Amino acid sequence: MSIETVLGPIQPNKLGKTLTHEHIRMDYRCCFFKPPMEHHQPKTQENFIKLENLGFVRQYPYSHKFNLSFGDETLSDMIEEVKIFKEMGGDSMVEVTTEGIDPDYEFLREVSKATGVNIVCSTGYYLGHSLTEQIKNTPLDELVMNMVQDLTVGRNGIKAGVIGEVGCQYPMADVERKSLMAAGKAQAQMKCPLIIHPGRAEEAPYEIIDVLREAGADISKTVMSHLDRTLNSKESCLKFAAYSDCYLEFDLFGIEVSHYQANEDIDFPSDCERIQRIKALIDGGYLDRVVIAHDIHTRHRLVKYGGHGYAHILESVIPKMLSRGISQESIDQILIENPKRWLTWSNE
Repeated sequence: MSIETVLGPIQPNKLGKTLTHEHIRMDYRCCFFKPPMEHHQPKTQENFIKLENLGFVRQYPYSHKFNLSFGDETLSDMIEEVKIFKEMGGDSMVEVTTEGIDPDYEFLREVSKATGVNIVCSTGYYLGHSLTEQIKNTPLDELVMNMVQDLTVGRNGIKAGVIGEVGCQYPMADVERKSLMAAGKAQAQMKCPLIIHPGRAEEAPYEIIDVLREAGADISKTVMSHLDRTLNSKESCLKFAAYSDCYLEFDLFGIEVSHYQANEDIDFPSDCERIQRIKALIDGGYLDRVVIAHDIHTRHRLVKYGGHGYAHILESVIPKMLSRGISQESIDQILIENPKRWLTWSNE
């Protein structure tokens, strides 16, 4: 039993402090949103992020094409970004870029070599509108085979260590339901970790769990991502935790803008609200199922552009958690023990 990284398998006790949902190399231009006001239109084409437009980019991150071109960042710059996480005591990241947003296993391998951070890369398929027509028309069994290939043989010798993030909207597009079913079947075959990007509605995680159960997936080996923008209260988090034995991920730490472009019905939570929901889950008996991350996927969240970077949880969130009555032992469970249990499997 081991954990598969871009540099090969490691023993579980080498994983350490782990962010379970990050991006280091991806292209998010498929999720461009038209800005809400006509006078904002020229800003969408700006080929830079500076102090003069940082306020706009933070408020409307998906209306700035340069901001979404995350994959244009150089290898040397991304090495420097990940090094900050390492210097703050971080050990590992799960990089969840899947087909549709341009995964790059070799880029991740170079970052891992240069920084000493363990990186687990992924296989699977993102949101339906990001996928090519060829993928949309691929039979379910072939999607399963493609994921198993990435897990067992890899790409240029680099094996995926997790399936996902598997992209789902609400309601799911046909190709997303097929992709999700295929991911569940591949996971059932390989007994490996699985991670899901749910649609932006409180009903979405329930629908996804039901499809995965139909596929024969191991729900206890599955992470439901983005709960901080999907389940909008302590009560809804506790309700979902009781419904399913999946891991409960709060992975948007560092985003403090309440306006949410992708669904204006959602009031985006602050880091303090995320911590309150996590504490409610701990008090409710679900400590062993909570994992956390930042889901950095736009340029403005990198330190290079005035953002919080990959070390934000270690540097700023953990002190706040401690001050709000979450013990160091509980934090270690969330950052070390839960990821280790989720990511450990037998890839033979």
